[in-house]
Amino acid sequence: MDEVFAQSKKFFDLPHSEKMKLLRDEKNRGYTPMLDEILDPENQVNGDYKEGYYIGVEVPADDPEANRPFYGPNQWPSKEVLPKWREVMEQYHREALIVAKSVARIIALALDLDVDFFDRPEMLGESIATLRLLHYEGKVSDPAKGVYGAGAHSDYGLITLLATDDVVGLQICKDKNAQPQLWEYVAPLKGGFIVNLGDMLERWSNGVFRSTLHRVVLDGRERYSVSFVTSVHLELVNCLSYAYYCCNLKVSWQEDEKHQSLSRFPVPAAAGRKHISGW
Repeated sequence: MDEVFAQSKKFFDLPHSEKMKLLRDEKNRGYTPMLDEILDPENQVNGDYKEGYYIGVEVPADDPEANRPFYGPNQWPSKEVLPKWREVMEQYHREALIVAKSVARIIALALDLDVDFFDRPEMLGESIATLRLLHYEGKVSDPAKGVYGAGAHSDYGLITLLATDDVVGLQICKDKNAQPQLWEYVAPLKGGFIVNLGDMLERWSNGVFRSTLHRVVLDGRERYSVSFVTSVHLELVNCLSYAYYCCNLKVSWQEDEKHQSLSRFPVPAAAGRKHISGW
């Protein structure tokens, strides 16, 4: 874990021009500059005060799978610039997915499903899992003025494993339907994972599990985090006959536009425009 953070810092310390050579592409892989993402457009006056880097499951360009959305080769810094970078990130991606599957097995048991329910190929067996390296520059947040390290949002997928440094910043809202919303800080957990639940899991469990509304409010200190977001296979679009909870798609507790669409993947912004990201 320490090496992942060390290599992440090395990348973000590169000159801006060097990082922009790896700007995020149509496969959702690569670099996102400061202020590029707007997670809460209703309450933010500008983009998030963070920069990031996306790494997905590596699929060679000549593989037929690479022709599908969100599958394909990653972008990597050159070995001349960061010689150990790719090796460290690919190893972490593999090992984080193992941890995510272990968490998913606990969730499966809580839903009275087979323990390996989420290990199936159409679930996390062939997951769209994205590793996100994040760097917050230290801008002081001011929610009253719409200035955030990261705007309020819930993750779109199944579960997210979040590793942080020792700088406070993450806030959660336990009751996202309450007005006004009450926010509280989550203590940094260096060396461990904070587990966020995603919108997909909330929908599939019919609200038994609730997705985590969260944001980042900074106190002026620089901050680094590593997010590992898991989602199921791209072609899993219908509920599965063997899953009681997954087949109960009438979301009686909340049937709003947000939960009608659970595939809100971020896409690169057009020139001169910000984009809305589900992350």
